[in-house]
Amino acid sequence: MELEIWSDIACPWCYIGKRRLEKALAQFEHADEVAITWRSFELDPQAPAEREGELAAHIARKYGIGVEQAREAQRGLTATALGEGLTFDFAAARSGNTFDGHRLVHLAARHGLQAAMKERLLRAYFTEGRLISDPRTLIETGVEVGVPADEIGELVISDQFAAEVRADEQAAAELGISGVPTFIVERRVGVTGAQPPEMLLEMLRRGWAQRSAPAIR
Repeated sequence: MELEIWSDIACPWCYIGKRRLEKALAQFEHADEVAITWRSFELDPQAPAEREGELAAHIARKYGIGVEQAREAQRGLTATALGEGLTFDFAAARSGNTFDGHRLVHLAARHGLQAAMKERLLRAYFTEGRLISDPRTLIETGVEVGVPADEIGELVISDQFAAEVRADEQAAAELGISGVPTFIVERRVGVTGAQPPEMLLEMLRRGWAQRSAPAIR
């Protein structure tokens, strides 16, 4: 059974949703038969390589709220993440473009390391304060999970896998996906948001039961 997940590396709910999905899969009777594909989605495609200033200030401007309100939201997210076993450090986060990170996830998929690469980049951004657009971040984290260094080196000086990232984003648009994380089983059953594990488990079970139904392509 195919499970596609559209998410962004700089999306806190995507990291939280990943953990909740893992809990759901631990309870799913057919977990060994689920093939997961991580699809690219950029929350801010026009983001610069690195955005100057405090992340909370950017969030405040984007959503038209006060900076302190944005900081309070970050504190709430940090507490929610901690409940899922994750450590968020928004004060250290270096906001910027995630396109090259998505390209690296596609490269990792070639080596069967897509999930590991996605996890590593999420941790790099939310816990370690590393800049996802920095070639050093991509090379170091990629090598750490087992992606060949020479292939990452080629990636960072080229547009390799750019078309694949854009194809994921085009598919999201065609499916009406405007928020992430979005989980879709067999292009038939899906949910958006970092839903509780029990809701994600129900999605998996419904998807399994409807495998022979027409897809929503």
